Amino acid sequence: MKIISLDPAQCLPEPDAGMGALRTERGNLPLESVDVAARISGLIAGVEVAQGFRNPFDVTLEATYVFPLPDRAAVTAFTMEADGRVVEGLLKERGQARADYDRALSEGRRAALAEEDRPDVFTITVGNILPGERVTVRLTLSQPLPYEDGAATFRFPLVVAPRYIPGSPLDGSPAGGGVAPDTDAVPDASRITPPVLLPGFPHPVRLSLRADVDPAGLELKEMASSLHLVQREGTTVELRPGERLDRDFILRLAFEASTALLLDGEGAFHLTVVPPAVEETRVPRDVVLLLDRSGSMTGWKMVAARRAAARIVDTLTSDDRFAVLTFDSVVEQAFEGLRPASDRNRYRAVEHLSRVDARGGTELLAPLHQAISLLSTASAAEEQPAPGAAGRGGPRDRVVVLVTDGQVGNEDQILEQAGGALSAMRVHVVGIDRAVNAGFLGRLAGLGAGRCELVESEDRLDAAMEQIHRRIGAPLVTDLSLKGLDLEPGTVSHLGSIFPGVPLTVSGRYRDAAPAQGTEAVTIHGLAGGRPWEQTVPGTVVRDPAIGAVWARAQLRALEDGYAMGEHDLEQEIVRTSTTYGVLCRFTAYVAVDTRQVADGAPEHRVIQPVEPPSGWELPAMPAASGMMFTTMAAAAPQAPGGFAPEASALEAFGGSGAVRAAGPAPRSGGHAQAGLRQGGAAAGARQAPARRDPAATARRARATEDRDHRPSGVPGRSRQPAGRPRLLPGRPRRAVRPGPRAGGGRASRRRRGRAVGARGRGPDPAHGRRPGGDRATPVLETRLTGRHGGRLRVHGARSRPGPTR
Repeated sequence: MKIISLDPAQCLPEPDAGMGALRTERGNLPLESVDVAARISGLIAGVEVAQGFRNPFDVTLEATYVFPLPDRAAVTAFTMEADGRVVEGLLKERGQARADYDRALSEGRRAALAEEDRPDVFTITVGNILPGERVTVRLTLSQPLPYEDGAATFRFPLVVAPRYIPGSPLDGSPAGGGVAPDTDAVPDASRITPPVLLPGFPHPVRLSLRADVDPAGLELKEMASSLHLVQREGTTVELRPGERLDRDFILRLAFEASTALLLDGEGAFHLTVVPPAVEETRVPRDVVLLLDRSGSMTGWKMVAARRAAARIVDTLTSDDRFAVLTFDSVVEQAFEGLRPASDRNRYRAVEHLSRVDARGGTELLAPLHQAISLLSTASAAEEQPAPGAAGRGGPRDRVVVLVTDGQVGNEDQILEQAGGALSAMRVHVVGIDRAVNAGFLGRLAGLGAGRCELVESEDRLDAAMEQIHRRIGAPLVTDLSLKGLDLEPGTVSHLGSIFPGVPLTVSGRYRDAAPAQGTEAVTIHGLAGGRPWEQTVPGTVVRDPAIGAVWARAQLRALEDGYAMGEHDLEQEIVRTSTTYGVLCRFTAYVAVDTRQVADGAPEHRVIQPVEPPSGWELPAMPAASGMMFTTMAAAAPQAPGGFAPEASALEAFGGSGAVRAAGPAPRSGGHAQAGLRQGGAAAGARQAPARRDPAATARRARATEDRDHRPSGVPGRSRQPAGRPRLLPGRPRRAVRPGPRAGGGRASRRRRGRAVGARGRGPDPAHGRRPGGDRATPVLETRLTGRHGGRLRVHGARSRPGPTR
């Protein structure tokens, strides 16, 4: 390697280039453009995605791009275009597709590979791109549109947000080129954690998105985009130029849906049933509310989550019982066990929620297990009451409500360890983010026959909460079954329940591809308010291949969920279903190989395309000496056994300032928290020379302070810690904190200092002083940064109210 020294005068920074950014005439990242063209007809959208790559280097290149797609979309075609040639991709078993790709590269041929890593996370790899050459890959997909309360939603994700990766790192080479190491909880973490660009990085990927809407005979009342500025011409909506790939595109279409049965004439059907006009019934409920308070929820998401959780508590009635759990790396309860939803208990719960701030990592398994235990114990007590105890009015509906952004990487682990128990309960999920993990949250809600409501902004929260209020109660129709046609066993999608304002959608296959006239109808049966209910729906034949593709995708998702929950013998059936119906899944991949040799061998350079930081996330401030990109929203934090890390203080939450590492394999992080503190009034990353002090005078002042502030050791709850000196706790190294203006022992001074966590008389706080497992770590300051006043930092104790400006 040859290193050339450059004259700083020849390397003047660009005025608005962004921290650590480099600018060259040819750019420095391979992905040039993303073009999305959607055709929406009724409740199904056909989409084509084109990704343009260019090699800015002087050697052959392999480019990798990790990106999202709608979680229910069926990818049915893949092509590669280069040098005037179009190569069709073939769908093969994933291992075979990778072998074909590697063989083609070693022989000097162009090749492209499309893989699915999560229901909504995909990877494109394009190899042997010649210097200066452009290559375009195209994906064709079909997706159903969810319909609720008079509007269908076309949601197209545009960025993979950073995800919390628990577990212990694995030995050996990583599975992918991402920034997080593979762990025992997330064996493919390196495949779903692409590096993240600095905010405001220049020359973003050129994005275009166009949606043509065909009402399909329905009266289209309104079209509205909630997160992007759009241009509208008739029934066509198009993004305005200059938008970044940093948030979901959401288009809502207001029209009245109708009950219909669509047959594709080749053995697949799609049924839509509008909720019937039946009286809503309410049964007593046991509700466990789980609120995610991890670091990724910092900012508007935490505010919206608290409001959403409080609104849910407010919907409970005196017949209900409930519990409120808030979680990050630890789980905290508003009160012990399930309590009646009295005014007093609901007030206590809301008061607890009002004190919740974002911190720590998203350890989701522990609160789910705790919720399952609470509901299972209560259900067992109902079935076997104590001798002489009066009955409590019959069976209760067991409900879990989860409020989160879903940014975790161990989805399969969660489904395997908690999915079976959750399927016996009703699970409702409120997803809050502009780049939400919709695939995982939808899978959780589907397990428990509940609903998943997505909130992309505070403006949307009130409307979403009104819907949640209606759906968190008992569904309109339960115990659904389907009869009619000649249905193939095991092919009908999960029926679930019918909720107010939400049509039931069912897909499946039937044996007779051309049923006789008058026999193409299905009858759906169920219970509405405890009484039998049924509806017969006549069929209409429409020659639309999307119907079969949408069914295949739903079938593959159900099989993959079963595999994740321990049914590993389903792998061959998953591969067979995928290859038979031509729909991509996690066990197959599309591979496109050019027949012409263009290079001498494998690519000489490899790049994984970094992604934009998600919109609405409060990212750490950039220090002066930083790399071009930061790998996750967190720098390295001390890691405890089992994937847990010490609690992150407010100084280390997302919104705080701190150091950010350059791209490269990341050490294990303790969640969405970052280490480092930028001192107030100093330039980021700069060190200031300490002021010259008289050591003797300093010692005298210290002794005077100690003598003045010592307390009798027998007073419970009081600390012998001198005033103005930060208390050290296990977890982090000591940092200097400027003492307050008073060091006296008066009542006001003690109130400002707050109680010390782990002070005498209380014992160490497990949420602050110890890691799970009981091992002690390095000391940590019991201080928090809550804001700025007049350019000065306001610091207060971790358990106290904010004190005066110091």
